[in-house]
Amino acid sequence: MSDFMVALPARGSLLGLDLGTKTIGVAASDGTRLVATPVETIRRVKFTQDIEALKAIIKSRNAVGLVLGLPLNMDGSEGPRVQSTRTFAINCAPLIDLPVVMWDERLSTVAVTKYLLEADVTRKKRAEVVDRMAAAFILQGFLDFLRARAT
Repeated sequence: MSDFMVALPARGSLLGLDLGTKTIGVAASDGTRLVATPVETIRRVKFTQDIEALKAIIKSRNAVGLVLGLPLNMDGSEGPRVQSTRTFAINCAPLIDLPVVMWDERLSTVAVTKYLLEADVTRKKRAEVVDRMAAAFILQGFLDFLRARAT
């Protein structure tokens, strides 16, 4: 975390990622890092194509850092998805040249799905937006952490 904070410029958009096996949910913050907004869902194909899609979003959003959701188990232990996320971070870091941090994503998809159900969003529409909204949930948690840390 401290390496990320040192490498991060004082201002600029951050991207939040919810890494799944079939998709990558992407969210972005505003330049002042107050609000996370769902952006897009990348359909995973191959690592190189996934990174190219991510690089296009980084460029279009002028992003200065990445926040990857870390899928810890409910008891805080690490399962195979955590290793997959760490591997993704290690492999993409030299290709994107941005600081990367991992942030606990426990219950992000559950919280977003509950919200969408309460909003009476159809199953089809939920499937289309849940990944990017989970990314926004993850990123907003990190932004709130940054704000609390600054006070």
